[in-house]
This record gives sequence, C-alpha cells and structure tokens, in this order.
Amino acid sequence: MGGALNETGENEPMAFERITRATPSAVILCIALAVLVLSIGPPARSEATRDVDEVWAETCASCHGEKLAGALAESLLDDEWVFGGDDASLATSIREGREDAGMPLFGQALSEDEIRTLVIYIRERRTEIQREQTTFTQPTGDTVVSSEKHAFRVEAVVDGLEIPWSMAFFPDGRMLVSEQAGRLRIVEKGLLLPEPVAGTPEVWFEGQGGLMDVEVHPDYEKNGWVYLSFSEAGPNGTAMTVIVRGRIRDGRWVDQETLFRAPVELYRKGRVHFGCRLVFDGKGYLFFTIGERGHKDDAQDITRPNGKVHRIHDDGRIPADNPFVDRKDAIPSIWSYGHRNAQGLALHPVSGDLYDVEHGPRGGDELNLVRRGLNYGWPIITYGMNYNGTPITNLTAKDGLEQPLVHWTPSLAVCAMDFYRGDAFPGWRHDIFVSSLAAEELRRLELKDGAVVHQEIVFKSIGRIRDVVSGPDGYLYVSLEPGRIARLVPDVGAVETR
Repeated sequence: MGGALNETGENEPMAFERITRATPSAVILCIALAVLVLSIGPPARSEATRDVDEVWAETCASCHGEKLAGALAESLLDDEWVFGGDDASLATSIREGREDAGMPLFGQALSEDEIRTLVIYIRERRTEIQREQTTFTQPTGDTVVSSEKHAFRVEAVVDGLEIPWSMAFFPDGRMLVSEQAGRLRIVEKGLLLPEPVAGTPEVWFEGQGGLMDVEVHPDYEKNGWVYLSFSEAGPNGTAMTVIVRGRIRDGRWVDQETLFRAPVELYRKGRVHFGCRLVFDGKGYLFFTIGERGHKDDAQDITRPNGKVHRIHDDGRIPADNPFVDRKDAIPSIWSYGHRNAQGLALHPVSGDLYDVEHGPRGGDELNLVRRGLNYGWPIITYGMNYNGTPITNLTAKDGLEQPLVHWTPSLAVCAMDFYRGDAFPGWRHDIFVSSLAAEELRRLELKDGAVVHQEIVFKSIGRIRDVVSGPDGYLYVSLEPGRIARLVPDVGAVETR
C-alpha cells in the first residue's frame, strides 16, 4: 500500500527470467549489455541507502521497463518464470545473473538489502496488476453475493458512528461499539442510543491512538465487567496503551479498575502502533497486544511492553507461569515478543490456539500462531521494506525466530480477525476472517493441520474494515469506516453472483 503508514492506508530489471522469450534483437541488445557490464565491471556499490524506485530505474528499467511491463526483455507481470519465480530464485537471478540468457549479475553493484527490496518491489507490482485485472465483489444495497461457499447479503445495522474501532455483544444481544475518538456507544434493537456511555476514561486521540478494543467478560451475567483498551497521554508528549475494566450502570461507566499500565518512563512519543486487541481464553486469562509504538527495536526488548503480546489474569494479576515472570527487569505480563503492530487477535474455538494478524511495514503483513515465550522476529526479519522504499533487512528467516503462517505483499493493512462460530454459514465454520484497512477487503482463510490452505476475498471496496466479529445470532458483523456497522446474512437460493 502506498502512503506514510500502512495501518492508515495513507498509505527490474534485468533480463530476468523472461529474457529467453524476448525478440532476437532484444536478446542481442541485452547480451551486449551483459558483455559490457562483465567487461568493465558493475558500478561501485553505493554506501548510501537508496530507495527501490531509484535502484530499479538505474539497474532494471532499461530491460524490463519502468513499470515492469517489458522493454528489451519481456514483462515481469505475468508470473511466467524460466528460472523460478519464488523469492530465493528472483534474488539469485539478480545477484548472480543469467549469463547464457543475457542477464547481467548485480551482486557486486547491489547490497543484499537492495536485492531484497527489488524482490519485494516485483511482488508489489505484480499483485497490484492482478488486483486491477480482477473484478471483486462490492456488495451494495440488496446485492446478493455468491461467494465460494455461501450466498449472502451485506445488511446495514447502524450508521452515524465516528471510526467504529471495535464491537462486542452483551448476553442479551445489545452491542457495544468503541469510537476511536473516545466514546463508548450502545446499539439496542438496531438503534444507536443517542448518548454515549458517560464517565469513560479520557483517551489520547492522536494519529492511531484513541479508544480501541472493547470486550465483555465471558461471565458478564455474573460479574458485569466490560474491558477497554486505549492510548493514554504521558509526560512530554508521550503515550502508551492502557487496559482497564469497569461496569456500565444507568448509562455511566463505574467501578473502574486498571489492569495494565506501563511505568510512565516507558511511555513513547509518536502517534502510531498502539495495538490493541483483547481476547479472553475461557480459563480466566486475558491476552492483549501492544504495538511497538514506531520504535522497532523495542519489539526485541523484554524490559519494554511495546511490540508484544501480553497475558494477565482477568483481574490484572500476573500469571505465575508467564515466560518472563522471573527475569529481572522484564515486563512480567509478556507472553510473546518481536511483534510490530498486532491489531487482530483470536483464539481457535476448538484447539484454543492463539493467532494474531499484524501490520508489516511496506509489505510483509503477517498471520502468526502465537506461542508462549517465542520471538516473532520484528525487526530482525521481515518480508517488507521501509515505506520510503529503502531496505530494512534482507533477512526473512533466522534461527530462533518464528515464521508467519501467511504474509501479504503488498500490505493489506490487516486489522481485526475472528473465527466464525455460528450456524448461519456452516461452510465457514471455524474459518478465520481477517479485516483490512487500506485494501478494504474481508478475507476468509481456511486452516488445515495448522497451515493456511486457502484464502478467499469475500468482498472488497465498500469501506475500510476495522473490526470483524462472529455475532451471537450466527451472522458476521463488520465495522466500516468512516462510520457504520453491517452484517453478512445468508441468502438461500440466490443466483446473482459477483
């Protein structure tokens, strides 16, 4: 995705693998270029960090075109690869060349980091072309959509909200909605109550900060607890994510208890990467995420809370079996680390396994299976690059660091996720639904033996999707920016399709 921040969505060259399919004259020209490069040597490697557009223009565009559509050599946009189209094969072609096919080597001219950015660049452009050439479901009004397994309609639930960040349901079917600006709203019998809940915590509403997730305790009927995550202002322009719980009585927020607040000296400046999703595991534990606050190296530092998945008891106590509870100076609530900005978190309904989705930089959004004490790699490894096109690292894997189950380039700006648990769409049962901001997609992922075996774009381009929830009525609810909530309802016997 383009732009400054993929969470907001504001946001080659070479005679690569296709040179053997070029015209004879093109082959001759590219071979001549290869001979010239090999005879005089490649240009000296620049010490300065160059962005990928500059590297492409200087190194690759003459053969493969400014937009990868082909010039002396053929297009890189059709997924037809002579020497292999996986990341490692593309990197090898760039680094070592394909001399017999007229492809110069660039390993002495480009750093490994720059080679990696070129591979990401090719992936970005190819996927963008695929999206432009594909007609996606864009349901409006009473349009019936026939997806791979179910026909459905997108039915309006409520409008008039301001950036509805999260949804949760009371046992009686009423809905709680958090608005990022700091308001907690109640939807009752399809109507948005005119007044927000009074007395909720003051939030730091800047950039990606504000009121975030809302969750209702699994035993709400017995204890009445509602949980909130939000960004809180600290001294000197700093902020950090805080977790509280309280009760709603006569339209007011009361009985507030703070469950997690980092030491104020650990608050960070910046308006990005707060997380934060909340998930109960049904065993008395609460998991939550905090983004690395734009300070990427903090994700590897267990003395800081940001860039982590945390686990606490539902009353805020630290579990005795947390992985770093006995480590001096470590934040004892940490469950896993090396995360960038996880805004989706969900437990599998059967296995109880914990999954997150998190924003990559430019490229490399991830779905992870989150395990106790493990390191998920950011920023040591990543499948993305900086937003300005400069490298982060050429490493996508390293011993001791976990691999994602899925990674997406270009970035989707993944947000919330949930497992479908209802009966209205039996073919979707226990599939993962992932929302996205910049891509405006709702994706369905099928799991088998711990691996993602299939993905489907259920619909696209009807708004930025901030949250997705499997509702108690069996329908699938989505919050759409700028300010509405809708739900997917089955349409039996429908014939109209995308």
